[in-house]
Amino acid sequence: MATPTSQVSETGSTRGAERGEELQDKLYSFASLDQYTFRQRLLIRFAGIALYLIMRVIGATVKFKVVGWENHLEGEPLIYCFWHNRIPIATYFWKERGIVVMSSRSFDSEYIARFIQRFGYGAARGSSTRGARAALIQMIRAVRAGRSAAFTVDGPRGPIYQAKPGAVLLAAKSGAAILPFSISLERCWRLPSWDRIEIPKPFTRAVVVMGERFYVKGEDDETQHQRLQKTLEDLRERSDKLIMKGD
Repeated sequence: MATPTSQVSETGSTRGAERGEELQDKLYSFASLDQYTFRQRLLIRFAGIALYLIMRVIGATVKFKVVGWENHLEGEPLIYCFWHNRIPIATYFWKERGIVVMSSRSFDSEYIARFIQRFGYGAARGSSTRGARAALIQMIRAVRAGRSAAFTVDGPRGPIYQAKPGAVLLAAKSGAAILPFSISLERCWRLPSWDRIEIPKPFTRAVVVMGERFYVKGEDDETQHQRLQKTLEDLRERSDKLIMKGD
């Protein structure tokens, strides 16, 4: 016969499991499109599938070179940080790891969310302008539950190459290490977006440079934020030079 204490423990475990399953469903399932018009829903679905197929096919032809893989860590969650215009190739490179990313509640971001979810990512809805707090809470819970997260630190609308504080805050709240990295492409198409987002061309080369992991001790540590900014700038310069040299 179960004691009252064991019953409480079992109930708590059950509720924890239920919350974990609920979070799992929320992050890895496509969001409802009820707020969009019929035409918008069709466009979101089409764009999400089209982007996925394009990157699935092109990505398989890309030749990657990785520098600094020893800075990566298997077995515990990380917070991957990189620049917004590298989303397509970074999505392919880190695919099928269950990494959670932030996605705003907007038309443009919804098809991108569906594109990355097809590669095995989770999407926490929100952004720096729409629902960021709720999305960040989802990400904190996911990381504490053992999932890694990723931040395009200058997104969703820039300015380009200027890091925002979300990743540092997540690292402070979750206790996970930040892993900054940069990916540079030898040949790519650049879209007419605020950051000239890069789509790799078939059979191109890509250089991935990973920086050292670091932990954030305080939530509002401006020093750590500046460290992330400087590190990402240096990594981008390094990966760009390596791809230009043909290394």
